[in-house]
Amino acid sequence: MKNFTITEEYDFDHLIETKINKNHRDYLSWPIVYFLKNKNTKTAYVGETTDVLTRINTHLKSEEKKQLSSVNLILSNLFHKSATLDLESNLIKYISADGQYTLQNGNLGISNHQYHEKKVYWDLFKDIWDELRQLGISRHSLDFINNSDLFKYSPYKSLSKEQIKGLKMILNCLLDENSKVSLIHGGAGTGKSILAIFLFKLLKTNLEDFNYADFDEDDDELFLLLKRVKEKFTDLNMALVIPMASFRKTISNVFKNVNGLSRKMVIGPSDLAQNKYDLIIVDEGHRLRRRVNLGSYFGTFDRNCEKLGLDKFTASELDWVILQSNKSIIFYDQYQSIKPSDTLKKSFKKLELEPSTRVEKLKTQLRVAGGNNYIKLIHKIFDAPSTLSSKSYKTDDYEFYLFDDLSQMIDRIKKKNEIYGLSRMVAGYAWEWVSNKNTEAYDIIIGENQLKWNSISVDWINSPNSIDEVGCIHTTQGYDLNYTGVIIGPELDYDFTSKKLTVDKQKYKDKNGKNSIQNEEELLDFIINIYKTILLRGIEGTYVYACNENLRCFLHQFIQPYTTSTQEKLIQIFHTPTENSIPFYDLNIAAGSFSELQELENVKYLEVESLNNRDDYFACTVVGESMNKIIPNGSICLFKKYNGGSRNGLITLVEGRNITDLEFGSNYTIKEYSSKKLTDEEGWHHEEIVLQPKSNDSNFEPIILRDEETVDFKVLGIFVKVLNR
Repeated sequence: MKNFTITEEYDFDHLIETKINKNHRDYLSWPIVYFLKNKNTKTAYVGETTDVLTRINTHLKSEEKKQLSSVNLILSNLFHKSATLDLESNLIKYISADGQYTLQNGNLGISNHQYHEKKVYWDLFKDIWDELRQLGISRHSLDFINNSDLFKYSPYKSLSKEQIKGLKMILNCLLDENSKVSLIHGGAGTGKSILAIFLFKLLKTNLEDFNYADFDEDDDELFLLLKRVKEKFTDLNMALVIPMASFRKTISNVFKNVNGLSRKMVIGPSDLAQNKYDLIIVDEGHRLRRRVNLGSYFGTFDRNCEKLGLDKFTASELDWVILQSNKSIIFYDQYQSIKPSDTLKKSFKKLELEPSTRVEKLKTQLRVAGGNNYIKLIHKIFDAPSTLSSKSYKTDDYEFYLFDDLSQMIDRIKKKNEIYGLSRMVAGYAWEWVSNKNTEAYDIIIGENQLKWNSISVDWINSPNSIDEVGCIHTTQGYDLNYTGVIIGPELDYDFTSKKLTVDKQKYKDKNGKNSIQNEEELLDFIINIYKTILLRGIEGTYVYACNENLRCFLHQFIQPYTTSTQEKLIQIFHTPTENSIPFYDLNIAAGSFSELQELENVKYLEVESLNNRDDYFACTVVGESMNKIIPNGSICLFKKYNGGSRNGLITLVEGRNITDLEFGSNYTIKEYSSKKLTDEEGWHHEEIVLQPKSNDSNFEPIILRDEETVDFKVLGIFVKVLNR
C-alpha cells in the first residue's frame, strides 16, 4: 500500500499559503519535503521543513527562489525529522546527478544521517523516486545514476568526519594571513577528488536563506567558517587544476551541470600562466610535471616558465601553482606518482616544511568495499612482501581473485559489466599501441586472447567500446570502477632467490615513462605505483592476471585463486533440510501455485555459505535464454522472498494466471520488473506491469500485463545472484 503522497503541482506565488492551509492542514507542523522548480529554465530547489508556511514564505522573499514557478510537497505520516533530512539529502544528490534539473541548493548540510530503520526509509525513497519519474521530474533509474560521473563526482555528497576535519583546516587556512598552502595527503580512494569538488561548490554557494534549523554542530561550525571566508573574500576568483586530460574532461562535464559552476573553472596546468587567482585547488597534485620526458609539451612548458620568470630546468608546474595563486589547496598522493615527468617527492616535502603550509591527511578508505585491510594488503604485496603470511585474502565484502586463465577473467569482467556496469579491463603499459595507427591490429596478444588498447584517450571509461578494450594508467587514474580486471604485464616479475620484485626495462613500452631513467630501482618504483593505483580502482572487486609465471606463483600465496569450481563448491544439495540449508525448488514441475510447490514432498535443499537469515531465501534453477545476459541457461539462482517495497528495476520471480512463459512452468517467469501506477480517489493501482527479458537473443519480447491482468499477479522473490557461475 502506498504510504506517501506527492501533491499536485501548485503555483509558487502569494496564493500558495491559502492552498496549503486548505488542502494539507494536518501537515503544517509536520516534517515534509518539497520540490520547487521552473520547468522552462529547468532549475529547481529541494528542501525539508517542519514549518512549511514559514519556509515557503522565506523562499518567496528570495530573489533567486522567485525565479521558480511551481512546487510539489512530499507528505507521509511515516515522516520524522531524521527521515526528511535523509530524504532531502538523497533527493538533492540524485536529482542533481539525474541532469533533468539544475539545483539552486548549496551543499552544506548534506549529511549521512544515521537513525533507526534507515533502510526502511531508503526503500520508501526508491518508491518516491519511481513516482517522480512518472511525473517527469526525474528521468533515470537509481542504478543508472549510481554509475554516472555526475553522481560519483557530484559536489552534493555527505563528507566523512575525516573530510570535514580537512575542510575546516582549509577554511581556517583561507582566513589565516600567515598561511598560503593547504597540502592534503590521501591515498587512492580516500575522497580527495570529492573533497576538492565539494570545496569548490561550497565556496560558490549563496548563503542568503540557509535553513539553520537543519544544522548539527559540525554543520554550524562549518557555516560560521564559510560565512567568515565569504565576508573576507566576497567572490573568490578560483580555478580547479587537474593535470590529467581525461579526468579533467570528466570533471569539467560535472561542473557544467552544477549551478554556480562552469566548465571553464576546470583548467590544465598549462593554463596557469594566463591568469592569477585568489585560490587554486589542485586535484591529483602528484601528476604536476617537471621538465623531463615531456614530448610535444616541452615548448609550452618552456614558454610558461619564461613568462613566469622561472628557470625551466629547475621549475615545475607546482611552482606555477604557488606563483599564480594567493592561496592554494593541493591534494597529493606520493604513491600515485607514475612517471619521471611527475614533480619530485622532495619538492612536495620542501613545500610541506614551509611555515606558510598547513598539512592534513586523509586515511579512511571510501571507495573500495574491501576497506583499509584490502589497501594494506596491496601495499604490502608490492612494498613489503616479507611482512605477509602466506594466507589468501578472503572476505564476503570484496571479490579479489587471481586468474590463471586470462579468457576466464575477461569473461567474468564482461558478465559483471552486464549486471552492474562500469567493469573494465586495465593493464600495465607493456605492449605497444599499434592499433592507434592500424585499427585492424591487436595490441595485447596473450595465448589465444587478442585485445586492443583504449581506442580513445579522453573519458575512455565511459566510451561505448571500452568493455571490449583495455585501459591503461593514463585513462583510469582518478576514476572509480565497479569491477577491475588487471593484467600485470611481462615487464614485472618476482625473483624467489632475492625475494624481490624485478623489472625488465625493455618490456616496458611507455617511452615517456622510462626515458631518462638510468636506475632500474627508480623505474621499478614507478611501475609498482602504477599497479597499486589501478588495483585500487574497483569498488566491488578486483581480478588479477599476471603474465609471468614466477610472479603468478608469488601472488598465489596471498590472492585467492579463481576457478569455476570455487563457486560450485559452495553448493551442496540434500534431500532433507539441514540447519544451514535453504529450499531448492524446480519450477518445471510446478502445475499449480508456488504455495503448492512449497508443500511437495520431493523438495530439495541447498547449503550456501555466508548467508544470514536463511528463512528469507530460496533457490531454483533458471532455464532458457531469455535472461542470458545475467543468468546463464541452467543456472541455480538465489532469491530473496519478496516482503514488500519497490520492485522497479529488479529481476523478479513472478507468478500469475495471465503469465505464459514456455521456458518455465506456465505460471512463472523471471524477468526485470517495471510498472506504471495510477492514482485516483480510490488510491493507487497498477496501470501496466512490464516484465522485460535481458537476452542476447532479440527475439525475446517483454511480457506486458495491463488493467485486470495486473491484479492476479504475485512477486515471489527478488533475484540475488547466480550460485553456480
